[in-house]
Amino acid sequence: MKALDELTFDNRFARLGDAFSTHVLPEPLDEPRLVVASKAAMALLDLDPAVAETSVFAELFGGHKLWAEAEPRAMVYSGHQFGGYTPQLGDGRGLLLGEVYNQAGEHWDLHLKGAGMTPYSRMGDGRAVLRSSIREFLASEALHALGIPSSRALCVIGSSTPVWREKQERGAMVLRLAQSHIRFGHFEYFYYTKKPEQQAELAEHVLNLHYPECREQPEPYLAMFREIVERNAEMIAKWQAYGFCHGVMNTDNMSILGITFDFGPFAFLDDFDAHFICNHSDHEGRYSFSNQVPIGQWNLSALAQALTPFISVDALKEALGLYLPFYQAHYLDLMRRRLGLTTAEDDDQKLVEGLLKLMQNSGVDYTLFFRRLGDESAELAVKRLRDDFVDLAGFDAWAERYKARIARDGDYAQQQRRERMHAVNPLYILRNYLAQNAIAAAEAGDYSEVRRLHEVLSKPFEEQAGMEQYAQRPPDWGKHLEISCSS
Repeated sequence: MKALDELTFDNRFARLGDAFSTHVLPEPLDEPRLVVASKAAMALLDLDPAVAETSVFAELFGGHKLWAEAEPRAMVYSGHQFGGYTPQLGDGRGLLLGEVYNQAGEHWDLHLKGAGMTPYSRMGDGRAVLRSSIREFLASEALHALGIPSSRALCVIGSSTPVWREKQERGAMVLRLAQSHIRFGHFEYFYYTKKPEQQAELAEHVLNLHYPECREQPEPYLAMFREIVERNAEMIAKWQAYGFCHGVMNTDNMSILGITFDFGPFAFLDDFDAHFICNHSDHEGRYSFSNQVPIGQWNLSALAQALTPFISVDALKEALGLYLPFYQAHYLDLMRRRLGLTTAEDDDQKLVEGLLKLMQNSGVDYTLFFRRLGDESAELAVKRLRDDFVDLAGFDAWAERYKARIARDGDYAQQQRRERMHAVNPLYILRNYLAQNAIAAAEAGDYSEVRRLHEVLSKPFEEQAGMEQYAQRPPDWGKHLEISCSS
């Protein structure tokens, strides 16, 4: 394991030059202190977990110190926000400190969020507050633990720095890790500003560093776009299967790697509601839960438009046509496993849709239903879960179809069924009220709840002794929390 001064930097994006990013130094936080750190994320950098408790750790990720090899850069990009094009966005409060490569040969971006003003701050103060930093940290690591592709979070550093939002809050920084921070909006920026040389340089950078296998194909750029289409289809399929709502699917929040990126007013479903809107600023429901699938395709179409200098329109359309089949295949595969099925039948989609329709009007807890479905045999489980539904006749009809489907799937011992289903059906998820409780304690100076919640969510499929309260249905006040973009 390495100490902090033993990291090896190789700042490949910074070498693209000033057309792609601007050199900016972090603005230090007052009295930086560790709120929470992820040992799993630290392992990606081969860091000894013990260094998180040192003062230099808080100073580095609180903006007071910098490695000599780091090259902090604010990236420029644009994007479609709520369907409208915004010509220039960029890292308004984030800095790409540099790229570290580990002993496995992987490169990881170190991106400090909340590091102060940049040329792209757009009248903002460049700061992040403690609540949003905690939410991003918890979400990044929780999604990874669920098997959902995501950026990672190394730590949150708190401070005494005052920051004004709707009220005075305390500033914080979160250190985000990803193998690239390039977004759809990067390609859109160089396309719409008519800078073909830089756009070509960006495309070569992404192709060579992140999709080298596509070099072997007759049309490397087209092969790369197809891979981006499938990765995003798979990511969104996992969002839908696990009830995750992103909240702000602007093209500048979409990663070129197909990972969950830029956490704002996200939420996991409590009671199942296909029309759930987690962002209280999203008045028209553009980014509602059920809209995430078509919006994913819309965003890929926006990226496709920016790639027309390299790929024919017909080829792009053909690749985009793969999105829904890719999505459906990944989604149905995971939902079959969540239902305890090991084989495929043509009517499985109808079985899933029938269940969700029954859930819609019954206030059924989405996560706990699937967990409890695997606790017992199919016959006993549906009998126990029946009372959660309003339409009892409808559920009874569905239950008969489900039991018959399970019987056709094969005769498995209950212990085997339980292990198989519990391996894909989490007991613990990042419910908004749990995050809010942890944030309230942290804002009062007690970081123990943030750390405990992080530990619980790092093993979402394993029943953990003494942690029963984290697997409960939320109280009524916790079901309808409004989350804003203000952070």
